[in-house]
Amino acid sequence: MTQVHRPFAAALWMAGSITAFTTMAVAGRMVSGAHDTFEIMTWRSLVGLILVVSVAGAAGRLGEIRTDRLGQHLLRNLFHFTGQNLWFYALALIPLAQLIALEFTSPIWVILLGPIFLAERITRVRAFCALLGFTGILIVARPDFGHVDLGVLAAAGSAIGFAGSIIMTKALTRGESIVSILFWLTLMQLCFGLICALADGQIALPTAETLPWLVIIGFCGVTAHMCLTMALSLASANIVVTIDFSRLPVMALAGMLIFGEPLNSLVFLGGGLILLANWINIRAANRAARQQPVDAGTVTPRY
Repeated sequence: MTQVHRPFAAALWMAGSITAFTTMAVAGRMVSGAHDTFEIMTWRSLVGLILVVSVAGAAGRLGEIRTDRLGQHLLRNLFHFTGQNLWFYALALIPLAQLIALEFTSPIWVILLGPIFLAERITRVRAFCALLGFTGILIVARPDFGHVDLGVLAAAGSAIGFAGSIIMTKALTRGESIVSILFWLTLMQLCFGLICALADGQIALPTAETLPWLVIIGFCGVTAHMCLTMALSLASANIVVTIDFSRLPVMALAGMLIFGEPLNSLVFLGGGLILLANWINIRAANRAARQQPVDAGTVTPRY
């Protein structure tokens, strides 16, 4: 099959993905006072499940849902559920730009965890990228060892959860369709959310004020995933992921205009180092891929 290369079309799909991610973050901030993170995940997953089943059913693709890799789906979704809950928790505590900068450390954690879970070797380039990215983390987080910032810790923890999800998804996408992955993603996380939300014996139902925001969160989660997947089908991961880095200034601008958050130069400096580390790692991986035939993996979004 001929490889499609349409970078301009991919950029348009990425614009949709970035818009969806940004809108989801704003909506999450809007309901954080009325719903805890488990409740947000429950309602988000319910909306997502309805969308996936409806669209896949209309397209005649429900038959692609498989049950022979449920163990891998379960582990992948435990990682993702943990990371996403920590992300929503941090969303209410720290500026959007700081949250996104720390979220972009997920590829750094993939580098560090790859040898354990994927038997991948840490090369000198990867080691340099991990060190550069960790330097960026310290600049963004500016840890005060005399004071524990729960928002920063949650954001850093979410990046580790997303890294575990990326590692497991890398294995799943070899032979598993997007419909199947999305179905088990939304169904399993709906179950996880219900169990955790009901652990205290009560769950806050959507109100007239929060329901529209919860629907937006669920819709944007699925939309962002689909836009990113379409972008990856039209251009290389190098181009797509580089475009995704623009989420940092977009989120910073949204935080300033909507929530009055100041633009912090240190967040941009540290975020720049994190993005540079990711870019160097992607370039090195692309060079290695051109030098030898490999089993093409699929890059998937975190949401």
